[in-house]
Amino acid sequence: MTDGSDIFEDMAYRLLQYLTISMLLGLGVTHGISQGPTIDGLTVVAPPRAFTTDPFVEIDSVGSEWVAFVPYGFTLRGQSKVHYDSDRQWWGERTDGIKTSIEMAQSHGINIMLKPQIYIPGSWPGDLTFDTDAEWAEWEASYTAFILHWARLANSYNVEVFCIGTEFKISTLKRPQFWLDLIQEVRAVYCGELTYSANWDEYDDIPFWGEVDYIGVSAYYPLLEDDTPQVDDLLKAWKPNVKAMSEVSKRYDKKVLFTEYGYLSVDGCGGKTWVLEKSVKSRTINEECQANAIEALLETFGKQDWWAGGFLWKWFPNGMGHEGYIPRDYTPQGKQSIQVLDKYYSQW
Repeated sequence: MTDGSDIFEDMAYRLLQYLTISMLLGLGVTHGISQGPTIDGLTVVAPPRAFTTDPFVEIDSVGSEWVAFVPYGFTLRGQSKVHYDSDRQWWGERTDGIKTSIEMAQSHGINIMLKPQIYIPGSWPGDLTFDTDAEWAEWEASYTAFILHWARLANSYNVEVFCIGTEFKISTLKRPQFWLDLIQEVRAVYCGELTYSANWDEYDDIPFWGEVDYIGVSAYYPLLEDDTPQVDDLLKAWKPNVKAMSEVSKRYDKKVLFTEYGYLSVDGCGGKTWVLEKSVKSRTINEECQANAIEALLETFGKQDWWAGGFLWKWFPNGMGHEGYIPRDYTPQGKQSIQVLDKYYSQW
């Protein structure tokens, strides 16, 4: 039997952690809209092997004070289990790699969002579904273990923000009670801020925004499909989406966080990025299109008091983790858009 004093000491310790994180973020201890700092983030790709030089020096140079780390788990189609933290995975996706990455980032004074994600070969989380309640329950138990593993690690390092899931379009609608229960289980082991990353076309349907701290959006909105749209035209194209997001923010009294945003550096990257990805290696390189799209997004949302900021997808630490098409990929490294990023991030 546990000594009652031990329980109260643990509760006091967790409350102190929460208050400390809240003060560091400038967010206070209440959940609604606040005057917290804009999150000028980069999503750092998990490298296949350990760092030999410090990759955060380059991140410092663009004025980014936030990074997201993404430890992947895997669900194979036809299976109801999450596989993670395997020796077969890249170093940066495993526990040791995430710990080292967090420690290195924190040594630079960089804030962190830990964002565990599920990869489904040949599919995506939005299409994940099962035929029976038993299969759902088996997957949910496995996913819970996956999330709690990373939530405990995040808490042990005082990680500022933790993302409980990404783009589970069917699951969040069909199984809302699972997500409500998961949030409570995560809050029992993690004292920082919580979000969920909804796809841009589903964020208005998420039933549990009232239980997390940020309305998280994967902001890959299709705006204009011109080869090289101009910034002014992109600014106009954003207007209806800005209005819709502001209404959702007001409804829940929560800030909107772009848990992901970004553009390929190819012709037409301001359009349907998921279509472009399928043939990205054959697309015409267009750094100007990427730079214009990023500038329009940051110019648009940087003025909204309900916008918490965002994490650019994606950044290759020391050039590691790419898939062989860096000139066309989302990274701004070595491209025109790095100047745009520096312009905005350095002033926030």
